[in-house]
Amino acid sequence: MKKFFEDIKKDMKFKSAGPGKKLTDDDSSKAPVARSSAPAKPRHAPTDGAQKAGAAALARVEQQHRPRLQTSQDSIRLQVKKELEAEASALASDQKLATEGSKVPVKDPTAFSVPGVYFTCPLTGATLTKSDRDVHIKEAILMCFEEDPVEASIMMIHTFNKDREKVKAAVDIISKYLDNVYKNPTEEKYRKIKVRNKVFQEKVNSVDGSREFLQALGFESTALPVEGREDPEDPEEFLVLAEQDPEQLEQLKERQGRLLSGEPIRAKLDRRTQAFRPSPKATCFELPPDFYNRTAEELKREQQLRTEGVERSAMLRTKAMRERDEQKERKKYNYTLLRVRLPEGTLLQGTFLARERVSALYQFVREALADDWQPFELVAPGGQKLKEDEEVALNECGLVPMAVVTFSWDAAVQADIAAAGGQRPQLLKPELQESIKTLS
Repeated sequence: MKKFFEDIKKDMKFKSAGPGKKLTDDDSSKAPVARSSAPAKPRHAPTDGAQKAGAAALARVEQQHRPRLQTSQDSIRLQVKKELEAEASALASDQKLATEGSKVPVKDPTAFSVPGVYFTCPLTGATLTKSDRDVHIKEAILMCFEEDPVEASIMMIHTFNKDREKVKAAVDIISKYLDNVYKNPTEEKYRKIKVRNKVFQEKVNSVDGSREFLQALGFESTALPVEGREDPEDPEEFLVLAEQDPEQLEQLKERQGRLLSGEPIRAKLDRRTQAFRPSPKATCFELPPDFYNRTAEELKREQQLRTEGVERSAMLRTKAMRERDEQKERKKYNYTLLRVRLPEGTLLQGTFLARERVSALYQFVREALADDWQPFELVAPGGQKLKEDEEVALNECGLVPMAVVTFSWDAAVQADIAAAGGQRPQLLKPELQESIKTLS
């Protein structure tokens, strides 16, 4: 009986679930769900306290640090930032190196072995410092235009322009212009130069002094109509030379030769020749800052060479390798101060370019001697004989940035003079002997 009632309950429950559905049937055929007819409960708005609590919770969530995924742009920005920081660090290091390296202890100028490095202007004879020599020479060349514009313009071409290849190209083209005029004196087309011509603009007009030279020869700026142009009233600038007579043509040829053989005007190094009495301080030098001026790049390179020198000292090197490194070290000096110790201990001092030849030192000594005809020898500090006829630079002989060289008369010649009853030669010229000083 109990089982009978349980079966009836299951059957009623199954029927109350609604009609059955196949798995392949569409959902759209589903019967609508019956809604309760009971009225819905009204929703109440949150209280002021609940709203404030929610806002505070939201603010806390927004303030929390959220890890950011690194994109490719982030990586680029980071790399650029690192490179900029590295460049700034390197620049600061260079500036610091230049500041520290260029600092020379401030001393009384009289304490230096020589006041500085000086030059002589070949045009005016003025004594110049390193810093003002170029400006002075340019001004001196411009002053020459009133007296000789041809020579002044030639000096301007060869001195004002540093690019020697560019100067040579301009000189060759101008020379070709003049050759055409010389060979075809009656042909008007060879006496006209179109200013807007591409070759003239790029090769000639761009070189300082070239147009001044052509004007000094007689070429005049003239506006001329151009054949084939639509507007005949639109002229173009030409440099035009009047027809030349035979005498003028020869003068033109002579000036062309001066242009081709022109050389840059350079200030000549002033030796600052001095004579000193014998002194135990002969090998003591105090050089002024001019002898050690270095740019930031040179200072950086010098520091690098020192580092490499420490590394090389720990390596086994051949004699050739050591000599090559020594030569490289000597070439960093531009000037050298040399003293020549004469037989009685008198010292002759002069300033030289480090790249000058040994023959320049011999010439310097010979010009200071009273008996300059007599042969003599010069010996470097290490005992090496300096030969006048060898094309060797002073820095290649190790005579930089200062050195004391020993002078001696030729022994064979002195023996012949003594055998003939001659007197010992006088050393310095009277003007040097009279101005001799004590080495401080």
